[in-house]
Amino acid sequence: MRHTIRNAGGGRRRGPLVEKSWDIIAEGSKSFAAASMLFDRRTRERVWMLYAWCRRCDDIADGQVMGGELGDQTGLEGKIKGIRILTQAALDGQPTADLAFDAFGQVAAETGLTYADAEEVIEGFQLDAEDWRPRTEEDLMRYCYHVAGAVGIMMAIVMGVPRDDTATLDRACDLGLAFQLANIARDITEDDAAGRCYLPMEWLAEQDIEPGQHTKPHHRQELADMAAKLIRRMELHETYARIGASKLRFRQRWAVLSAANIYGAIGREVRDLGTEAWNHRVYTTRPQKLRHVIAAFWEALANRPPAPPMEPRWTRSDLGKAGRAA
Repeated sequence: MRHTIRNAGGGRRRGPLVEKSWDIIAEGSKSFAAASMLFDRRTRERVWMLYAWCRRCDDIADGQVMGGELGDQTGLEGKIKGIRILTQAALDGQPTADLAFDAFGQVAAETGLTYADAEEVIEGFQLDAEDWRPRTEEDLMRYCYHVAGAVGIMMAIVMGVPRDDTATLDRACDLGLAFQLANIARDITEDDAAGRCYLPMEWLAEQDIEPGQHTKPHHRQELADMAAKLIRRMELHETYARIGASKLRFRQRWAVLSAANIYGAIGREVRDLGTEAWNHRVYTTRPQKLRHVIAAFWEALANRPPAPPMEPRWTRSDLGKAGRAA
């Protein structure tokens, strides 16, 4: 029997993989693209390739193009199965005919990312495929872990954080959790239009909101209160993430703190806008991003992260598959 030769990147040359991955991150997330430019060349190229895989998986699962409007939600189980098959093929060094998956195979070969790492992220897409809704705050945080916290861990590994440095990996997870909490607060009405709700059912019950009615005009104040609750949790995880960033090399620390500043600003604007937060999509302008990057430079240089007021209630050991199985 003839076997296909294993080759990182599915046999594609690394240069084009990097170039196309940059195109993907530049279009898919201007905030991450801006922060990534602060890394050294090798690290940012690896970050771009990992992002390309994350973006492609998300687009396949949601029927989107570069994170645009949600598309056809039928056949999700088959789409998730396809993501798993292509991811395994990429890790096996087989050609996938999909540049983003080949890019993942390349960065995995360079940094030691594994299928178990990828599966923690794919599990988040699986939750959406099952039409899942969070009942409790723990459910919400479990979702945030899979779709963003686990990505933060992979990004840290790509930056060169050793797997046995559990404290720094925990903090990388915190950064992902903070990002996702900001996203959920910002996108409440967009998610509702797509038939999704990531606010815990117990929160809605506490506000005496009927199922499926949380975005109605007469519930705007309650919605603003719940968004503020999300942002308080975001800020706690963001503070812990800054502690982890203090252990990184300067350019890595600068990039991570820049991303934290940009996403933190989005969350805080949602909170500050109150009932008007969903009249338009909250985002940061280019001048605002530049200010956050400059502020992050001085933070990275001083390297004196603030002391957190308390410990987060949920950690990656609670939320990951391994932790839940223990």
